[in-house]
Amino acid sequence: MGNYVITSGLTDNGVLGKSDIPAKIFEKGTITIDMFGCAFYRQFQYKMVTHARVFSLKPLKPLTHNQGLFFSISLNYLSREFGYENMCSWEKIKSKTIQLPQSNGEIDFDFMESFIAELEAQRIAELSAYLKVSGFDNYELSDEELDALQKFRELSEENWGTYKVGNLFERVKTKKLPYKAKELPKQPTEEYVLPCLTSSFQNQGLNYYAPKEGATILSNVISIPSNSDIYRAYYQSRDFTVLSDSYTIRWRDNKTTLLPNQYLFMVMCINKVTDLPIYSYKNKLGGWNVVKEKHIRLPQKNDKIDLGLMDSFISAMKKLTIKDVALYADRKIEATKTIVSSKSVE
Repeated sequence: MGNYVITSGLTDNGVLGKSDIPAKIFEKGTITIDMFGCAFYRQFQYKMVTHARVFSLKPLKPLTHNQGLFFSISLNYLSREFGYENMCSWEKIKSKTIQLPQSNGEIDFDFMESFIAELEAQRIAELSAYLKVSGFDNYELSDEELDALQKFRELSEENWGTYKVGNLFERVKTKKLPYKAKELPKQPTEEYVLPCLTSSFQNQGLNYYAPKEGATILSNVISIPSNSDIYRAYYQSRDFTVLSDSYTIRWRDNKTTLLPNQYLFMVMCINKVTDLPIYSYKNKLGGWNVVKEKHIRLPQKNDKIDLGLMDSFISAMKKLTIKDVALYADRKIEATKTIVSSKSVE
């Protein structure tokens, strides 16, 4: 499987996947910072995507996992200072400062350890409560979902059909907004409340906010960058608008309403032909005129796209993922009870 590969962005904390391609391996217990100023502590060895503008910081003193997290959190303010228009680098930050807890004039590493442990326990408890209130604590697969998983595993070559993207989807026309990204807030304000889509792959491309007035408000569509380093499509279920270097597509068949799970399945298939390492700023994929000519593979039944299987399969995958999250929450709550109890006694 190889080593983890780190790239820029917040998606999966910048972990692109694993690779056995020969490249420099960075030590575990280090901190990566990308061009956006996003900092993450890495407790594993990793490689870095060359063109993604990520660099690694090695602590002068070995850190525990919790201490490493504290340091990376202390560096989070960098993400408010850097972006595409002003990319983060070691030269730009090496003279900057961070605030750390002290005890007797020395950095208080013990406080960092207990603080992160207690914070984690609090957040895990909130997560557990959220899963229960939202009904996500029910991760048992239904008969239909179990059947979908089995059918998916048994799909043969003849059960997959090849479809032209442009025959399935159409581009959505949007009004051009009179703003530049650097002019817009990165957090919603009283008037600027509508998320704006750009070519960034951070937060599914929604990193700025604009007024609703004069904007084309979209939802339940697929977004794709048109000028980016990574051409990753996303299903956008909530209201947003298009700002720059990206576009949206929607299901063409007016007789069939594509459900959210089916959109998610489609996105997964589209990314197999767009979200590829061969594409970058130097070797651009292109816009809709290129993507609409590409072909994707979809499961079919009786020579028609099997939308029912797609819906049940994604539903099952959601539950399997939620199950891991719920079980993780339970384990972490038990593991942190001792730490919280010992601090209460003190």
